[in-house]
Amino acid sequence: MKKLLKYLRNYKKELVFGPMFKLLEAIFELMVPMVMAKIIDNGIAADDTGYILRYSGLIVLLGICGLAFALTCQYLAARCAYGFGTELRAAMFKHINSLSYSGIDRIGTASLVNRLTNDTNTVQNGVNMFIRLAVRAPFLVIGAATMAVLIDVKLSLIFFVVAPLISLVIFVIMRRTIPMYKRVQQKLDRASMLTRENLEGTRVIRAFSRQQEEIDEFREAVDDLSECSIAVGKISAILNPVAFMVMNLGIVAVLWFGGARIDSGSLTQGELTAFTNYMTQILLALVVLANLIVTFTKAFAAAARVSEVFDIPSEENGSVTEGYRESPQIEFRNVTFTYDTAGDSSVKDISFSISKGETLGIIGGTGSGKSTLAALIPCFYRATSGTVMIEGVNVCEWEHDSLRRKIGYVPQKAVLFSGTVRENMQWRKMGASDEEIIAALKTAQAWEFVSRLPEGLDTRVSQGGKNFSGGQKQRLSIARALVGKPEILILDDSMSALDYATDLALRKALKSDMSGTTVVMISQRTTSLKDADLIVVMDDGAAAGVGNNSQLLENCAVYREIYNSQMNDREGT
Repeated sequence: MKKLLKYLRNYKKELVFGPMFKLLEAIFELMVPMVMAKIIDNGIAADDTGYILRYSGLIVLLGICGLAFALTCQYLAARCAYGFGTELRAAMFKHINSLSYSGIDRIGTASLVNRLTNDTNTVQNGVNMFIRLAVRAPFLVIGAATMAVLIDVKLSLIFFVVAPLISLVIFVIMRRTIPMYKRVQQKLDRASMLTRENLEGTRVIRAFSRQQEEIDEFREAVDDLSECSIAVGKISAILNPVAFMVMNLGIVAVLWFGGARIDSGSLTQGELTAFTNYMTQILLALVVLANLIVTFTKAFAAAARVSEVFDIPSEENGSVTEGYRESPQIEFRNVTFTYDTAGDSSVKDISFSISKGETLGIIGGTGSGKSTLAALIPCFYRATSGTVMIEGVNVCEWEHDSLRRKIGYVPQKAVLFSGTVRENMQWRKMGASDEEIIAALKTAQAWEFVSRLPEGLDTRVSQGGKNFSGGQKQRLSIARALVGKPEILILDDSMSALDYATDLALRKALKSDMSGTTVVMISQRTTSLKDADLIVVMDDGAAAGVGNNSQLLENCAVYREIYNSQMNDREGT
């Protein structure tokens, strides 16, 4: 929680004045029993109506002032808590966007979403309750106990028996529930992950008629969450009944022994009434304090989960903004990479270099490390050993914005964002003109269908690009990467949904329109890579062969097998 306190720095006044107004309300509340005692002993006993009315008016005035102070505190608490929550979420979202791929993989997308929404709300609620009740409840306990002692020392001993009993109940329950609240959050993470997977993969689920299996798995997850929540709820539910039972027994004891004190003349009826009120105030404050501890327990558990995100270091940023133009555009020197949670390396001892304007092809079987190899170029992941060089500079030393401005990246899964086609095309280059966008769309073979859309570039793109086909989304993704003519273009198997004719037209357009661009093309088709200046054949993370099409057909058995199988398939069709 300490790490998150810095987001309260803009709300110091609210943190000071909020509890202060709540303290004033508590002071006025403590004055009421004494006024009532005077009304009973001096007004009612003497049948003095004027005295009763004057002091009743004082009680009303105390109530109005207390209400005003309480409302002021509520306003300041809400201002502080929601401002804190807003700053915390903004900082957390910014930090998540600064994480490397490895950092995001460490926690997982579903858990990050849950921490950014649910956990920050819980922490925010903790701040709100702290300002409103953290000062008031202890002050009422101490203040009411002091006033009770001033009324009758002997009778106040009942407080010092009842209060520890309630405190013991609170301690036992909190000790059981704190770890359980953490488990509830973990169960919620799993339910969130399944929800996200099902919503994203709904078409696949229906295609395989797996609805019932997914429903059963989700029901099992939410049942698990429900059981854990109910278990902690049952334990927490014991708190109020037990506390009130002890409190009521304490009040019975006060009335019993207080009656005897009245008979002996040591206590007046008004004082006993005030004493009973103070007893009630103390015990209710203890119950409020117990519920406050429950809230703080949840808040601390949530704060720990939020802090875990902030503890993940941001992606290290270099300072180099320009490379050496005479050096190879891309160079790998004995590069090996292993994912944090993997036992074996995904990329093993890869070496090659390619000059500006040339085309690098990467081919291999599923899971052979092709996409991982490409992800090392923009420094999405850092090589475990060896060096990845761009223009003679280690990618780890590049300033990220400078490096990635050079690169147009098209991921394996085409991703479009809500907005218009124009807004999606301006992601790589803000403010790109329509002429630049249209040129990129033409190169990507996408202008043909975009130009036929009723609203053209102003056509709305639904969430995830659901209103476009797979091939259209791929071409739009490629066009987005081409806007501004990047120095390096990475196509991570991003033409898989295109037919052979469109694939061929796209490759020809890239060659003619992007002649100065170094193209890194991952593909399963040897026909797409046969004209590449250099081809890396991946097999189980290692380079089974490096060379051009002719050299690999002669020297690389893996490439030759892939090539022959695809040629036979085409002849068969």
